[in-house]
Amino acid sequence: MKKHLNIYRKNFSLIIVFLVLISVIFIVALFVSYNLNAKYVENEFASKKIDVLEQTIKPYNDLFQYKIPEITSYQGFLDSASAAKYADSVFHNYSFVRRMVFYDAQIGNLKNNTTGKNSFGITIRSMYHYWPKNGNVQGLRVWNTIDEPDFKEMADKLVSYITFSDTSRSSTQDEIFRSFYDVQPGKISYSNILRREDVKIFRELRRHPNSSSYYKQNMMTFFLDPNMLKVKNTHKELYQDITIQPVVYDPLDNQNGNLVTEVALSGAFSDFKLYFSSAPDFLNTEINRRFMPIGALVLLVYCFLVLIGWLIYRNLSVNIKLFKLQYDFINNFTHEFKTPVSVIKIAGSNLSGDSELTERQRKQYGRILNEEADKLNELMNKLLSFTQLENKSINIKEEEINVENFVKGYIETFRIKYPDFNINYKVHGVDQFYTDPVLLGSVFQNLIENAYKYSHPQKKELTINVTSVKRNIVFSFRDKGIGINNDELTNVFKKFYRIENQYNQNGSVGLGLAFCKELVNFMSGEIIVNSKVNEGSEFIVTLPYEN
Repeated sequence: MKKHLNIYRKNFSLIIVFLVLISVIFIVALFVSYNLNAKYVENEFASKKIDVLEQTIKPYNDLFQYKIPEITSYQGFLDSASAAKYADSVFHNYSFVRRMVFYDAQIGNLKNNTTGKNSFGITIRSMYHYWPKNGNVQGLRVWNTIDEPDFKEMADKLVSYITFSDTSRSSTQDEIFRSFYDVQPGKISYSNILRREDVKIFRELRRHPNSSSYYKQNMMTFFLDPNMLKVKNTHKELYQDITIQPVVYDPLDNQNGNLVTEVALSGAFSDFKLYFSSAPDFLNTEINRRFMPIGALVLLVYCFLVLIGWLIYRNLSVNIKLFKLQYDFINNFTHEFKTPVSVIKIAGSNLSGDSELTERQRKQYGRILNEEADKLNELMNKLLSFTQLENKSINIKEEEINVENFVKGYIETFRIKYPDFNINYKVHGVDQFYTDPVLLGSVFQNLIENAYKYSHPQKKELTINVTSVKRNIVFSFRDKGIGINNDELTNVFKKFYRIENQYNQNGSVGLGLAFCKELVNFMSGEIIVNSKVNEGSEFIVTLPYEN
């Protein structure tokens, strides 16, 4: 009949499927997150240009909204000197203003040289040109003021405003912009804003053409150069190169495959645009930079899942090992009990039988009963002592022992028990030792018993060395047995652990060495093992020693 094998299996295919699944999810997550990140950067490349435009055009807006309206505060009383000072402040703060023209004008009933009659209108008294040079403002008066289209355009707007504006209310911003501003590509013309009282006065002058009164009015034209605007790249991570180009600029070829976008300037710069260009490698650098924390987070999640899987696997492995230990313990313990019980039952049956027994047979059965009862008692005492040690319910009863006599006593006992067992001992520098002789004796008994049990029939040898090292006493048990594999050295002191070999198939429940370790720990010592397969093992017990 085929022998049934107990197999403790681990489903490695399930583990592999789990690792493959989370690895695939990890790769897909990296791929998707990278593509989404790349798409996000490309969208930012197309949208963040507005931020650059706002920062670049900000000085122009400041000039248009705040600096130019300062002319109104002079209420028409600017002269060449104050106009030059104003122009100097403009040139210093707004480098894109390359030239300014100042019109010192007058409004009123002026005499017409052709008809000889007075008529309402606006004329130039004097005109000055200003421009920056070497950090200073340069000025030049222009005498020929007949053909000035910018002035004529603004003069017509003022006349129209005086004629048609509603003086019962304040003018709206739209009315002010249409009447006192003239924005054209490359230049802005401006006249100081009239008050309602001024408009009423001018209308009264128109109704009385014979009046020769007139009032001063200031106008200025600002000539702007868009190439002098300072481009402020607020997103250097997105835009590699930003230039100011004409609106009609459109390169015919883009051999490098650069990503480009553009946005038109406003106001006097409306015929120009900001042209953005970035090489693919430049944007890839930004994409990778932004992807690194995302990738690290995905990797962290992946490692976390792997860790959880490993912890689950380890927990299952521990449970399987515990199940195996318990299963083996029950089998071995049952066998340990079954054999003495069977022998006791047989001997008892013979004693209680009807057949006559000789005195010799009766004594033999009695001896068998005593020996088997001792085995059962020893096994029960070991389990009971182990439980008491774990629960710390045993008290150490120290007494002074002679070390050499103590060792020699156990050696003599085992020589009688195992005549083929060659045991030697050496004691160096140790005479008396305070300890619990029962607990220490249990350690000796288990280690000597193991040395005999796990040795080849021809090499049943054991050497016991006792030495004093610093403040400790060291007991060394060196045999020439079968040895222990390196991967099992850390497990031999575990409860119910049994090394699978030909000497350990029956008659062991895996408590001997675990019991020794508990005893040594209870006595505040330590036990270690050194071993080589087929060469032997050495168990070293170290206990506190006071001279």
